[in-house]
Amino acid sequence: MKALEDLKGWFGECPGALVAFSGGVDSSLVAFLSRHFLGSDRVLAVISASPSLKLSDLDSARHFASGMDLPIKLITTQEMENPNYFENPSNRCYFCKHTLYDELADLADEYPRWWILNGTNIDDAGDYRPGLKAAEEFKVRSPLVDCGVDKAGVRALAKHFDLVCWDKPASPCLSSRVPYGERITIEKLRQIEAAEALVTQAGFRVNRVRHHGKTARVEVERGSIAALASVQAGLKESIEALGFQEVEFDAEGFVSGKLNRALTTSVEKQPE
Repeated sequence: MKALEDLKGWFGECPGALVAFSGGVDSSLVAFLSRHFLGSDRVLAVISASPSLKLSDLDSARHFASGMDLPIKLITTQEMENPNYFENPSNRCYFCKHTLYDELADLADEYPRWWILNGTNIDDAGDYRPGLKAAEEFKVRSPLVDCGVDKAGVRALAKHFDLVCWDKPASPCLSSRVPYGERITIEKLRQIEAAEALVTQAGFRVNRVRHHGKTARVEVERGSIAALASVQAGLKESIEALGFQEVEFDAEGFVSGKLNRALTTSVEKQPE
């Protein structure tokens, strides 16, 4: 497997790794490869217990680290105290990642010469990701990008190593469910998390619940929309019980980054 050989060579130059770890398949693979190639004494996976991270994702990340004998450190970032974040501008992700990498840069003082790594893959360059600018500013390294690994390649490598997360659905931060310009609050994040858990429990592993004020808008995969009809009434009632006045079911189905459609000009898409 060429990608694996390339990654082996890449890590051969790495003196040690502080991995920005979220529990998703991308960062899990990078954390695992760091442990695999460098050993447990030259890697630390750092995860932020941010309100925008699902508690279930935090639990699964801890379980993954434990099962892989992967050293892990839990930190608490303060992006929710930053109006540049919680006011939810179109480049909100930049401020979130800036806060995270700032914490990692401080931590790096305890690990001289170690590199800060993330799980960015080459497919991420084709999406709107302001956080990549923050990574560039802090000189964060991306082994998957440097070795030309795309999302399919990530999953193939994770499956090759029998990682439990190899087919885990993407789970971006909960704040991404709130339309730009609408304030991020912990209450909203907890509502979103609870609503998505209900949709998952109903049998729809891939889903999003977008928070539009008093309205929850549910998305499931297009191929599952017909199956949704049989449980829709019960789901509506359960989600309304979380504090929503209305629940809508998106007829288009799940589309990653759907709220980015509101960014209509290239000027709006440029992080400050």
